[in-house]
Amino acid sequence: MLERRAVRHKLVGKLAVETEVGAYLGDVRIRLLEAIDRCGSISQAARAVPLSYKAAWDAVDAMNNMAEQPLVERAIGGRHGGGTTLTAYGRRMIAMYRAVEQEYQQGLNRLADRLGEAGAGDVRHFQGMLRSVSVRTSARNRLVGPITALSESQHGVEVRIRIDDRHEISSLITQESAEGLNLHIGTEVHAFFKAASVILRTDAAPPRLKRNVLWGSVARVHRAPAHAEVNVALEGGRSVTAILARDGLGKLALKVGKRCCAAVSPSSVVLFRFD
Repeated sequence: MLERRAVRHKLVGKLAVETEVGAYLGDVRIRLLEAIDRCGSISQAARAVPLSYKAAWDAVDAMNNMAEQPLVERAIGGRHGGGTTLTAYGRRMIAMYRAVEQEYQQGLNRLADRLGEAGAGDVRHFQGMLRSVSVRTSARNRLVGPITALSESQHGVEVRIRIDDRHEISSLITQESAEGLNLHIGTEVHAFFKAASVILRTDAAPPRLKRNVLWGSVARVHRAPAHAEVNVALEGGRSVTAILARDGLGKLALKVGKRCCAAVSPSSVVLFRFD
C-alpha cells in the first residue's frame, strides 16, 4: 500500500480592515482602487477586478462615506458618470494597506513554519478560524461625524452631526436614548438610515424636512423591475442612496448629472456610538 504524504499548506493572508460597522478596506476594494487609478474609469476598473458596475460604485460609496476624506472623486457626465480618479488620500490608503498586508503575510509565513510540525490538519483548522472572523453589515446609508449640537424639545432630543465641511444631518431620539449613549458635543457617532426613507426632490424639500436636506447631483441610476435605486453625490465626497418607484423616477425626470436634494426625517436617522 502506498503511503500518503502530508501536504504542506501555505497560509495566504487576505487583509481586511474593519470598522465597528463593517468592512472598510479589503483585497477586492484595494484592487478596485488600484484599477481606478490605472484606468480613470469606474466601468473599466469594475471589469478589471472583476465586479459589476453597480457593485463597484457601491464599494466606492461605502469607502468614501466611512473615510475621513474621500478616496475617489467623480466627474458627473457621460454614459457611465464621467471620469473617476483617486485622491491623494486614496493613494495613501493603498500604500498603507499594501505595506501592512506585506507584514501580515510575513507573520503568517512565520506562523505556518511553527505549525508545520503539528500537521496539515491543524493548519486547515487554523485557516477556517481565520475565515470565520469576517464581519458584514447590510446598512445602505451610513454617515459618521462629530456632534455639533444637542437640543431638547417636547418631541425628544435633536442631535446634529457634521458629516463633512458642507453638510450636517439631524437625528431625533428619546431622552433615555441620549443618556444611554452618553452624548456630548464633539462625540463621534454613526448615523444610519434606510434608502427607502430618503425622499428625492428637484425643488425645495417639504418644510417638515428642512433639517435634513442634502443637495447634490444624481451620480447613477440603477433600474429594477419595480423600483429604481438612485445615488446622489454630495459636494465633499459623501453620497446618499434612495429607493423609489419606477414611476416616481419618471415624474422627477431624474438622470445622471441632474441636481436634486435627498431629504430624510430626523426620526428615521438611527445613531450608534462605538467606544
